[in-house]
Order: sequence, then C-alpha cells, then structure tokens
Amino acid sequence: MHSARFYPFTHSPLQCHFNASSRDFVVKEIPLYEPSGNGEHLLIYVRKKGLSTFEMLELFSQILGIKVRDIGYAGLKDKAATTYQYISIPRSLESRLNLISPILQEHNIKILNLHAHNNKLKIGHLKGNEFFMRLKKLLPHNATKLESTLELIAQSGFPNYFGDQRFGKEGDNFQSGKAIIQNSLKIKNKKMSNFLISSYQSHLFNAWLKTRLQFSQILHSFSPNEVLNALAQDDFKALHSPHYTPSLIKTLQKQKQHFVLLSGDVMCHYPYGKNFICEDEMAESQRFMLKNTAPTGALSGLKLTHAQHLAKDIESHFLDSAIKANGTRRYAWVWAEQIKGKYIAEKAQYELQFYLPKGSYATIFLESLLGQQNL
Repeated sequence: MHSARFYPFTHSPLQCHFNASSRDFVVKEIPLYEPSGNGEHLLIYVRKKGLSTFEMLELFSQILGIKVRDIGYAGLKDKAATTYQYISIPRSLESRLNLISPILQEHNIKILNLHAHNNKLKIGHLKGNEFFMRLKKLLPHNATKLESTLELIAQSGFPNYFGDQRFGKEGDNFQSGKAIIQNSLKIKNKKMSNFLISSYQSHLFNAWLKTRLQFSQILHSFSPNEVLNALAQDDFKALHSPHYTPSLIKTLQKQKQHFVLLSGDVMCHYPYGKNFICEDEMAESQRFMLKNTAPTGALSGLKLTHAQHLAKDIESHFLDSAIKANGTRRYAWVWAEQIKGKYIAEKAQYELQFYLPKGSYATIFLESLLGQQNL
C-alpha cells in the first residue's frame, strides 16, 4: 500500500460525501490544439461512462481489428465518471465508424465528433481538464466553510500528488512496477508494463513530495535549534544533511508558502515553460507565490534533469537508478482555475466546477479542500 498523503493546510476537515460515479463526476479533456482538418489520422471526440481509458482502447481495438498501439490518446481518464476525451485512429478506418456505433453505445461509449488530423495523438497532448463534482450531505455551516476554504486554496494552490487511480484498487501497482524493473516480474503487454513502471515512478514522487511538505511544516513550526533536532530523528532520514545550520534554517523560515524552496530545486515557469535551477530561494519564493513559477519533483528515470545543492540531498533518496524508462519533472504544486460553486440547500448538495492543468487529479484538489483523504 502506498503511503498516506500529507497536506499542509490548517483548516478543520469538512464533512460531506463524494461518490465517484457517472452522474456525480464529470471530466472534460481540453485539447492542446485544434484538428488540422486534413491528414492520415482521425481525431475522435468520445464520451464514455463506467470504463477506464485502457478498457475503451481495447474495445476499439477489437471491433476495428487494429492493435491498441495504433490508437492514440492524450491522457488516462477515470473509470467511475462520465468522461470526454480525444483518441486518434488511422483515417483509413473512418468508413467503419458508423457500423460500430451501436456496439460502442452498448458499452456506454458515444462518438461526439471527428476530424482529420496530421498526426497520431500522443500522451501529454492536452492542455488540461475541466471537472464537475457533486458533493452530498453537506450541511449549511459546512457549505459556508467550504466556500471560504475554496478562496484560500484558489490563491495558495495545492500539492500535486498522484491520486489513488494511479496505484490500482489495492494501491499496490507500484510494487509490480518495482518488480518489473528488478526483473522479478514479466508483463507481456508492453502498455501495461509501462503503466506499472510509471506507477512506481509516481510512488517515489509522492513520497518525495510528502517529505518536502513535512520539512516545510517543521520549518514553520519550530525554532532553528528545534528544527535541527527534529531533522536528526530517524523518522526523517531523507532530511539528514550536514549542510543545515541555525543560520540557514532561519533564512529558510522567512519563506511563507506551504512548500519551502531550497537551493538547487528544479523550478519551472508556470503553467508551462522551461526548467531552471533555483539559485536565490527568497527571490524565487516571491515568483512562486505570484503563480509565475513552481517547484518540480522527479519522475525517476533516464535523461532526468536532477536537482542540485540542498534539494539534491533530499531528492536522491527518491530516485531508483534501475528504472530504464525516461525520467521527467512534474510540478510539485499547482493551482485550480475557473472555480465555480453552487450550494443547493434543499438537497444538502454542492456542485463544484474547476479546471486543472494536465496530469493533476481532481480528487487531490478535493482532499486538499475537505481536509480528508481516501474520499
């Protein structure tokens, strides 16, 4: 089981009920670009209910008589939801789509529109996602608290953990991924093998992010000497470093944001842009609080841009050199946008809409908002 997530917010937990279902949870993919209108590929906009993206791709593969690898997609969407997303297939198959429409509808899939395009859709080729969530059993006083907390988190942002969907029903997909890279487990399906390895990369990222947030909270809670004593405890082995001094701790404590930046952190312009190394923590923290930049964490693997200096001391504990997949950086902190909320008092329900950048999880935003995990 992957470790519990840690949140740095101080608001008291809000009691309500969220059930991930096709009625109460809607996800709409926002494309990175418009279809070109010509080319050898077909971009298909689909709506699905009660199916994972992999299950949908497998169904298209079977009824069109093509390999799953011939189908492009930009991102994985939730199973327990109504989701709208794009996939791509070779344009030569366009004439078959009308024939297979009844079969798709039997499996709660509907083709909404399609356009010719030059390229196969690739993972990551989306801007972000719009979400709708219906929260139930929310009493009026908690609805008031919810709206004030929404304002706070809209401004402060929230930690960009990977959600439970990444780790499977039992939360142990990452263990299979680790076994694959250690050559103690073989998975013939390459797409599934890669997914399990990415789950292990995600597990390492989440563990690193949790450690950094705990470190930040310690910095905000104690005197410099008390901080040094806390960091020396066995519970925080990843934070052991000879570089920390009372003077350095005092400097770090001047940062007010929930994620305290360290020298050598790999930053990235937000919401997209190039990576760069943090050299001046105080100056960079100001840009971070203005949502101009954000820190990133490692998805361990080859060709990875590594953290340096103090940040490297911590990051090195959450890398695995046995991973031969390519590594990359992921925002450690993100902001929800276009937030809208409506409380329906007679039903004790709250309808919440918001936008998140690609790769961010609505359930993590909700956990941050409600102050509770495993909703």
